Amino acid sequence: MTEEGPMTGERARDRVKPARLSPGDILRVGAVGLRARRTRVVLSALGIAIGIATMVAVVGLSQSSKSDLMAKLDRLGTNLLTAEAGKDAVGRHVPLPKSAVAMVERIGPVRHATATGNVDTRIRRSDVVPQERTAGVTAQAARTDLLTALNARVRQGRWLDRAGERLPVTVLGSVAAERLGVRAPGEKIMMGDSYVVVVGILEPVELVPTLDRVALVGFPAAEKYFGFDGHPSMIFERSPDGTVEDVREVLARTVSPGDEGSVKVSRPSDALAAKAATDEGLTALMLGLGAVALLVGGVGVANTMVISVLERRAEIGLRRALGATKGAIRLQFLTESLLLSALGGAVGAVLGAAATYAFALSREWVPVVPPWSLTAGFAATLVIGMVAGLYPAVRAARLHPTVALNAT
Repeated sequence: MTEEGPMTGERARDRVKPARLSPGDILRVGAVGLRARRTRVVLSALGIAIGIATMVAVVGLSQSSKSDLMAKLDRLGTNLLTAEAGKDAVGRHVPLPKSAVAMVERIGPVRHATATGNVDTRIRRSDVVPQERTAGVTAQAARTDLLTALNARVRQGRWLDRAGERLPVTVLGSVAAERLGVRAPGEKIMMGDSYVVVVGILEPVELVPTLDRVALVGFPAAEKYFGFDGHPSMIFERSPDGTVEDVREVLARTVSPGDEGSVKVSRPSDALAAKAATDEGLTALMLGLGAVALLVGGVGVANTMVISVLERRAEIGLRRALGATKGAIRLQFLTESLLLSALGGAVGAVLGAAATYAFALSREWVPVVPPWSLTAGFAATLVIGMVAGLYPAVRAARLHPTVALNAT
């Protein structure tokens, strides 16, 4: 009996192992601490939510804007080139030849060429408006095929036809109509000292926004009524996508042989592409601000968990006295931190996606929220929660049961 007793005790101790919590028990234990301090949990999770919402919204709005911009480029085309009259080496204005359009049409790949010309006349709403008050609207002569070349559309009324280009009638850009107070075709405005009838109002011309602020008349009418000299000021040319750069190389010397240095050749779609690049830089900046907000939220979580450890020393001591291991205590507080961060991340992702949809729809964009932004945002919250809860969890596990119980 005396020899079997110690052997039995040793075997019993060998069979006794610390109890392990199941994943469900771990979540329940971690959630208890959050439910007991709901106000503090909400305030702490708010910092995480703001950071994630900012990052998701920034990415979503950037992608929505870029998607809308790319759709515009696909619709408008990137094969439009413009050649504009400029100045020579001594600063003198060099007009484009009257035959410039015909010369450009002789370039092999060119499918379409048209032009506008500056008309030196003042635009007013009526004769009671002083001549010096032009409302920021200028006059330009236009060919009848201008809208076809620019993929532009008439919002109200009609465009200049073969008859209209010879008559004292005008088509207003969208901004010009607004500034002159013209609401519908049929109204009259003053060009110089003569009244002209507005026969149409254009939709905004996205590739050439300068046309939104002009009153357009036909080339023959501009020469007959307003002293236009017939020289175009800007040539618009379209060619197949694969030949655009080749045409660009020869366009200036074709338009103005021997004086190509005075001709400015540009590609209007480049401005939209540059806008997309600018948006990407702004997106990176805003993502940095979102990361700062997320970091601040992580500090708030860490602070909440440290305070929680200090307030719950009696609970920690009691659990340790009842047999909970240091690992179980660490896991409990780490789980609380992860749940707190995950709560903020989930709320932030929903808020960010909702903000993206609301703003995109208000701008008539197609809302785009990349799935990777939600996944990355939520993963970031878990990392923040783990890092923020690591120190409090270790600190809680190091509390000795008797010290923790005596502290109360």
